[in-house]
Amino acid sequence: MLDLKLLATFVRAAHSGTLSAVAVQVGRTQSAVTMQVQRLEEALGQSLFHRSGSGVRLTGSGERFLAYAERILKIHDEAISALSDKGLHGSIIFGSPEDYLSAFFPALLKGFGTIYPDVEIKVVSAPTVELRTLLNARQIDLALVSSPNASDAHVRTEALVWVGSKPALDLYDFGDIVPLALSASNAVDHKAACEAMARAGLRYKISYASNSLAGLIAVARSGLAISVMTEDAVPSDLHILGAPLPRLPQLGILVAFADAERSPAVEAFADHIRAVLPSL
Repeated sequence: MLDLKLLATFVRAAHSGTLSAVAVQVGRTQSAVTMQVQRLEEALGQSLFHRSGSGVRLTGSGERFLAYAERILKIHDEAISALSDKGLHGSIIFGSPEDYLSAFFPALLKGFGTIYPDVEIKVVSAPTVELRTLLNARQIDLALVSSPNASDAHVRTEALVWVGSKPALDLYDFGDIVPLALSASNAVDHKAACEAMARAGLRYKISYASNSLAGLIAVARSGLAISVMTEDAVPSDLHILGAPLPRLPQLGILVAFADAERSPAVEAFADHIRAVLPSL
């Protein structure tokens, strides 16, 4: 008999290509994940992965078995959901930018957990560009992502705002060159801030770059730089700044999925997000 936990570990390793990434996803040590893979290989009497210093890749037997493993896990979740009077079961890996996690996730999780207490949700925090990479690699199941495109099917829109330690910005406080604390250069809000400053003809410098919302908030609180974040993520002790800073765009928030068959738990959580997020 095949252990479902071993199958789940195998599937995640097959999609991520590294056992260390799987260890982070499931909250176990890399050695424990390695032992799980070895147990599955022993049960099947087949080697499922080629191992190297850079990671793992499927053997021929592993490629054939992957389709079976995914079908077994999906059918298991569907059967439990259909026949159990306790509702949905399963595990989800959910991704989100940190500011959305801070502003929305507690309420989303509380509501969903009340309805489906047997669904486990693991969370990965990363900028939208990294979340899309993780989705393409099937390392996460679904994610909240940002889009500057107004034609996308948004669940909600969020205003990007300038944030500082004082109620208003005096350009001369910084010698006519505005220091900015922004997320990494590949992030949507970083690009939006730089483009807005360039259009307005304002001089600026990137004084601090980090994908840590806590780090950006700390720098803004210090008064050493101006930051950018979504309006709902602004702490009460910081100020939203207007002119002479240029207006920033609205971002759309949408639910994106990995390119894989979606389990009932994933579909249920996505439906919950679409229903609840607009009103939070």
